[in-house]
Amino acid sequence: MKNKHKLLFVDDDETFSKVMKKELSRMGYSVICANRGETAIRELKKRNFDIIILDIKMPGIGGLNTLKCVKEMDPEVEVIMLTGRATIESAVESMKMGAYDYITKPCRLNELDILLEKAYEKGQLSKENVSLKRLATSREQEKVMISQSDKMEPVFNLINKVAATDSTVLIQGESGTGKELVARDIHQKSKRNKHPFVAVNCAALQETLLESELFGHVKGAFTGAHETRMGLFEVADKGTLFLDEVGELPINIQAKLLRVLESGEIRRLGDSKSIFIDSRIITATNKDIAAEVKKGSFREDLFFRINIVHISLPPLRERKDDIPLLVQHFLKTHRINMTEKKVCPDALRSMMKYNWPGNIRELENVIENLMIIVDDEKIGVCNLPEEIRGYAGTNDNVLDADATLSDLERQHIINTLSKINGNKTRVAETLGISIKTLYNKLKSYNIPY
Repeated sequence: MKNKHKLLFVDDDETFSKVMKKELSRMGYSVICANRGETAIRELKKRNFDIIILDIKMPGIGGLNTLKCVKEMDPEVEVIMLTGRATIESAVESMKMGAYDYITKPCRLNELDILLEKAYEKGQLSKENVSLKRLATSREQEKVMISQSDKMEPVFNLINKVAATDSTVLIQGESGTGKELVARDIHQKSKRNKHPFVAVNCAALQETLLESELFGHVKGAFTGAHETRMGLFEVADKGTLFLDEVGELPINIQAKLLRVLESGEIRRLGDSKSIFIDSRIITATNKDIAAEVKKGSFREDLFFRINIVHISLPPLRERKDDIPLLVQHFLKTHRINMTEKKVCPDALRSMMKYNWPGNIRELENVIENLMIIVDDEKIGVCNLPEEIRGYAGTNDNVLDADATLSDLERQHIINTLSKINGNKTRVAETLGISIKTLYNKLKSYNIPY
């Protein structure tokens, strides 16, 4: 079965059309027939199609002019031309005009089926290419979620549970905590992972641009709309659309998003037809949306729809036991010319004491900067930004410069135990870890307790 690929069959031979509709439907396609170009254009105004099969020789405006109109209305739709021996030359011309391919009449159904599948796959690939070109997300795709903190266990558990569903998800957390990484992880673990993951920052675009970006527009919809353009909801069809900073959505776009969630329909700007899409919606915010609802700046009904599953990401200051692991990862990620660098224990100790208001993004930016500006193989306290350098301790025991991150972590735990007279609950709080993690580390590092 073809998962009901939507197909428009255009031919003026009524008997041939009936036979083809019956056979194509049996093969799993959802088929609508039109007997001439003008009728096909009216159908295209009412709904969207994955593929169009178009006869070249028809009364009225004819096949080539119909093709031209179709491509102006919907550049992404794939068109296969039907041709007889006498119109082969016209069929070749149609491919220069944007047709995917042509097939001669009478056609073999198995050959047509193969051609239709290839055309559909090309259309899906084009959607993914549109996504990649319009969104600078390639760097994010290379990132992975890294944590050994107990604080992240509930997050990972929720990701695994919700990935198996199509429920909407609201990810809440401070800037730089990795909300997009969570959304990507959900997508990759879902049944939609072979289809596009499309991310858009709702705070980065003006209202009019954001509306066009999300829903698309038709040619002439507004000044500067020189061609019909697919919106990100369509690009993400059968995949996942991630709306970052959803709390910044203007009220009128909130209403349109609610309509999509309720009906699965969108409408391009300037268009009268509705397009049915099947995109999973994941949203994220660093705002308290419930408070925004009380202020009247966010629709309560939309909040309920996007908040089916709520994932709260802890800030880095609450999971400081992840800092050595993250530092080690970023040192490898941003390695220049295969040159390996190490962070000296005293420098890492300062990083552990700093509260990282910009969270993981700030930590990564600092490491990337240090990899560029530090010429030595070792990164010391003197190389750190001033705000972090100020946390360099004077009372901690200093380790050898060649000590590993594990050595530093072990010594840091010993120093903290000494300062707080062995009160393990307060030690865990000071280190930003759970009491369970502390006991695991004491055991792992052979620290008497």
